[in-house]
Amino acid sequence: MTQPADSADSLSGRRPPARWWPLWLIVVLSGLAIFYVRVLREGPSIQHSNIATAVIAITTAVLVLLWLMFFSRLPWKTRWLALGIAVCVVGLPVALFEIHGVTGDLVPIIKPRWRSVTPVETESKAGLPVGLDKQTPAVAPLWPQFLGPFRNSTLPDGPKLARDWTKQPPQKLWRQPIGPAWSGFAVAGERAITLEQRGTNEVVACYELRTGTVLWSHADAGRYANTVAGEGPRTTPAIVGDKVVTLGGTGILNCLDLATGRAIWSENILTENERRVNIWGTAGSPLVLGGSVIVNPGGNKGRSLVAYRLADGGRAWGGGDDGSGYSSPCAAVLCGVPQVLIFNDHAVFGHDQATGRVLWEYSWNPAHAHVTQPIVLEGDRVLVSSGYGEGSQLLQLQRDGAGRFTVKQLWRTRKLKSKFNNMVVRDGHVYGLDDGTLACVDLATGQLKWREGRYGHGQFILVRDLLIITAENGDVALVEPVPVGRRELTRFPAITGKTWNPPTLAGDLLLVRNDEEAACYRLPLAR
Repeated sequence: MTQPADSADSLSGRRPPARWWPLWLIVVLSGLAIFYVRVLREGPSIQHSNIATAVIAITTAVLVLLWLMFFSRLPWKTRWLALGIAVCVVGLPVALFEIHGVTGDLVPIIKPRWRSVTPVETESKAGLPVGLDKQTPAVAPLWPQFLGPFRNSTLPDGPKLARDWTKQPPQKLWRQPIGPAWSGFAVAGERAITLEQRGTNEVVACYELRTGTVLWSHADAGRYANTVAGEGPRTTPAIVGDKVVTLGGTGILNCLDLATGRAIWSENILTENERRVNIWGTAGSPLVLGGSVIVNPGGNKGRSLVAYRLADGGRAWGGGDDGSGYSSPCAAVLCGVPQVLIFNDHAVFGHDQATGRVLWEYSWNPAHAHVTQPIVLEGDRVLVSSGYGEGSQLLQLQRDGAGRFTVKQLWRTRKLKSKFNNMVVRDGHVYGLDDGTLACVDLATGQLKWREGRYGHGQFILVRDLLIITAENGDVALVEPVPVGRRELTRFPAITGKTWNPPTLAGDLLLVRNDEEAACYRLPLAR
């Protein structure tokens, strides 16, 4: 009677041959799965494809390891040697490198652990520059808050920019290290104010606009940090009169003297409203409206959107019962009613400006973070967008004789999925970054006009008829926004590294920053 080969080998003392076919099967199936996810399948977003690819890669590694140790039939010495090599291959990079956050497409950013970090100056030791005293600037702020004077990344009466930066390159006034944060700058006179993380403190730092000299700084004990989201505050200050209002990543709301940084009052909006820090930090930039500072701590019992008195920090009103998103409150007049819009965890809400009462809401998929600012349009319309495959919707608001609001969807498209780029509107078209690629959509119909040009998950400023784009890699590009196709006119490398922060334009001075450095450039003007 013939015995199986394995039994015969065992009886003869010979080792069975190595079993390779499971390894080839794992490799082939893994390759086919990745090809399907990245080529054949039309996934909802780049982020979903990258997550699926990572899951396949990890699963493949585990299966290969199981094959090696339990099903390969290789000599045990060989198995342990291969396992040791695998541990070294994985362990050495882990020891030498670290994950410094991810890109907007959820690709890890790897940096060496031994890299040196230049210390950030805490305050000028030489005093104020000549001609700049500690008096509050008498001029109106050029860029007083998040996304500029109108809180929509648009300067219809801004400077007339030169269209060719090759012949007239931007002039670098300064470029220097800065503490981690995803904040932007607010500018009044010669003061440019932003937030940073410096060690265990959240810091409000005031720089001289044209030199980068630190004029004053205010520190609070607190630190938000997340491997994926990064470190530090994630809001932009608001300047009104002789005050500056700031909100840190851990919920600390400050009202400071603009000239000196002296604290006027302070509240922790999360503690005060019985909330915890969101997974991606506190990210809603404060809105100063009349005599109130409006913020979105999220929560129930009328604490979703809250107003504090600018004069003394006392609570003015609260309204709503939803968790906060990562968008910022903005003022609007819809159907003749002044209100505050906020894109929360589960819906877009309209609150009465005087009382905080919820006037209307429009449900939105809560599966992913809501970051992009809603855009208020003429005709009582609101444009809303989010990433991760969700897309954009144009909403029409109406109000009946009894004062009740209704919201109707005019159109929906998945051709413009703005993850956290703040879109702009010009001549009946909306321009935004669809998963990092510039796209143009007809506002009347929602039809995609074109989609081309990879800028990553950056930000915009629409200046008259030109679009300044700060790309995710730190480049600054100048684009003519027209519906017939992408027209990039010029660009230059402004800073280095992942740049998610909103840019600031104060006259012809462009301020850009990320979580490692900041810079100021004088942009050439049209002659």
